[in-house]
Amino acid sequence: MYSFLFTSNILYIFNDQKFMKHILNVAVLLLVLAFSGCSEKVGIKEIKVGLHNNNELKIQIDVNTSADADVYIKYWPNKIADSAKQVTPLSKGKSKHTLVLCNILPKTSYAYQVITVNNGAETASKTYTFESRDLPEWLKDQFKAKSADDKLIPKEFKNGLILINKRYSPGMAYLVDYKGRLRWYHMIDNVGFKVINFTKDKTLLSILGSNDEPTSYGSQILEINLNGDTVLHLKKGQGDFKQTIHHEILKNTKGELVTLFIDQKVTDLSHIGGAKQDTINGDGIMVMDQKGKQIWKWSVFDALDPLADKALLKTKKDWMHANSLNYDTDGNYIMSFYNNGQIWKIDAKTGKVIWKFGKGGNIKMPAEASFSQAHAVHINTEGNLMFFDNGIDKHQSGVYTFKLNQLAKSVTLDMHVKLPPQIYNDRMGSAYMITTENILCCSSKRHIMVLTNRKGVLLWTLEASVPAYRAIFVNSEQLSPVLKP
Repeated sequence: MYSFLFTSNILYIFNDQKFMKHILNVAVLLLVLAFSGCSEKVGIKEIKVGLHNNNELKIQIDVNTSADADVYIKYWPNKIADSAKQVTPLSKGKSKHTLVLCNILPKTSYAYQVITVNNGAETASKTYTFESRDLPEWLKDQFKAKSADDKLIPKEFKNGLILINKRYSPGMAYLVDYKGRLRWYHMIDNVGFKVINFTKDKTLLSILGSNDEPTSYGSQILEINLNGDTVLHLKKGQGDFKQTIHHEILKNTKGELVTLFIDQKVTDLSHIGGAKQDTINGDGIMVMDQKGKQIWKWSVFDALDPLADKALLKTKKDWMHANSLNYDTDGNYIMSFYNNGQIWKIDAKTGKVIWKFGKGGNIKMPAEASFSQAHAVHINTEGNLMFFDNGIDKHQSGVYTFKLNQLAKSVTLDMHVKLPPQIYNDRMGSAYMITTENILCCSSKRHIMVLTNRKGVLLWTLEASVPAYRAIFVNSEQLSPVLKP
């Protein structure tokens, strides 16, 4: 039997098996050496450090490598004991990398390492340092935090940040730590951040509006990442986005945009003292793709007759005033209305109202759970209906959570936290669980956020220079980028 070997475009034919085996071993060795040469470690040619978009709390580091590679940066405060190390997102498959370090303390010495990833192997550079700049005067003293006993504040709260927005121009989005230190900010000219959310994609999704537009109403949708780069920007008039939107902006599981909009109905109100062509302003839910194409729409006029409202002439300019929207665990909508004090569950496919909870609703309210005007309605991590109660009837705000039996259309009270009368808040506000025992509340009109336990004991307060619409907690896991070489 003959053996064959191709090399240098020449065909050799052997009938000596030992010689052939030797030649094959040499060939394998040459291939291994060649592959090893391709796997040579990538070197760092140049590193430059500066500000990203002239923002003191976003540090930009440009790294040039000797060959294409994946690169990220690990960084930490240099002189603060037990500081957790943070990482940037991965910059993939190139030799020129721009990486942005966020969650930075001002006027602080930082250490960092450049990590190159080549064929799955990580190589860390030596440790470098930089000093972050001080905040400009106009950003100082925006927030003031106090706590009775630092040991009572849960570590989960200490490790996260609080998202707060400034609603008038120039708009500001802030991330603040529990000590009241500004850790991240983003400014936008000519409009305010009317409403803002932190998404599962680690982006900030917001409604933008001018100073002339009401408190939580706007005509633009903006999504940015933590670098401050624009991910999405839609303006009223683009695609099917024709209406003024308000109070809520979310993403669904498909990445589509979900918001509340002003719906208008022209009706003859002459029989009750109005005009023959009178306009009633109601609310609706709109789902759009990221280009502004309408996917689904629902209107409160489909579910309720405004003529049944005896005070319609007074309420027609803002008949129901929907003020929050979220999801139940089954994907259907939970929606709250300020003017009638109710919370509705709405089928996300058919638009059918499944139940109504509150005054005059079809779910019986427990005697000890009379709330008046809910905000920031949602299903919390324990699976319970949770909201901030403005408490207009009693002039005392608070927090409610209820266990729902949706089949029986009944509820039981799980928790009622009464906030101090001094921070009574008749409009806006929010309440979210931080741990099973702790709740972060926002008293918007009082410019204050508080951390309380289930008994209503205040553990921490944060006074703000702006009347934040809500205070949204962003935990450490949400802030950390996912590294996927």
